[in-house]
Amino acid sequence: MSQFWKDKNVFITGACGTVGKELIRQLHSYGAKEIIGIDNNESDLFFIDQLYRNETNVRFFLCDIKNRDQLLGLMKGVDIVLHAAARKHVILNEISPTEAIYTNIVGTQNVIDAALANNVQKVIFTSSDKAVNPTNVMGTSKLMGERLMTAANASTRGKYPVFASTRFGNVLGSNGSVIPIFKGQIERAEPITLTDPEMSRFVMTIDEAASLVLQSVELAQGGEVFVTKMPIIRIEDLAKAMVEIWKERGVDHNTQIKVIGAKPGEKMYEELINDEEVRRTIEIDDFFTVLPAFKGVYIDEEYDYGSVERPVNRIYRSDKETSLTLDELIRYLKDKKLV
Repeated sequence: MSQFWKDKNVFITGACGTVGKELIRQLHSYGAKEIIGIDNNESDLFFIDQLYRNETNVRFFLCDIKNRDQLLGLMKGVDIVLHAAARKHVILNEISPTEAIYTNIVGTQNVIDAALANNVQKVIFTSSDKAVNPTNVMGTSKLMGERLMTAANASTRGKYPVFASTRFGNVLGSNGSVIPIFKGQIERAEPITLTDPEMSRFVMTIDEAASLVLQSVELAQGGEVFVTKMPIIRIEDLAKAMVEIWKERGVDHNTQIKVIGAKPGEKMYEELINDEEVRRTIEIDDFFTVLPAFKGVYIDEEYDYGSVERPVNRIYRSDKETSLTLDELIRYLKDKKLV
């Protein structure tokens, strides 16, 4: 993969976010020609700029994706755009839906417009499992982002740009993820607050999420949604696994698990491919690839990924797949250095 990036100028939105930072780290290790990161978080942008202050090929700009004119200027000479900026907190988006609209939908269209104006090669949008059969504002706005990216292929005149999306499960260890919450409760000798014992989730690490984005750049042919294959866990098992790990470390507060009930709009399971998408999904190596819903309208493309392609005959849903056992989950958390 590293050779692909040697001559690439890469533009990353949401550079201060968990995935954005990891994208920058991996691209820097691959020797990308130039990395441009933007974010509207002034304080965090200052600190990440300091981290790379001696690197001549890494630059940062204070920019909000709602500012279309600034995006147009900053994207000049760019080859690849990785769009990771978003409003992501479910409850906050529910309370302030207009912000989700302006950032996750209008902001995404601004990124598309700037990429088209500057004739970049490829644009990858980072989506969410919550975009599948959405039950909240955040998921709905992410679904619209996916559809905007697919529709953008109809606006291309020639080979470029190519637009595609990636769909994530839960990124363990990211800002706001459940592991730091459980960790704090265990160490403070408080009960672990669990929404529902039967709740299940797809999970991945921060470096796996970033790697998915970078791999999908090379694979993307136009309008697809790439879904990585990933482990499934039950949230109750995660709580139990963390209690066991802390016991091994000498922290044993006889931690209790307190069931508090699901939050409004929260699903018992997660979906990465739904019933409607199954018929237009193919399986390739480590990915499922969801092809455009209106393929003939959006793009005249024969998709060929250079590997064995298999049809998919089932939905990809966390309660329909085999979850990690408690022992497997403990090993996973330790091997991935998540705790």
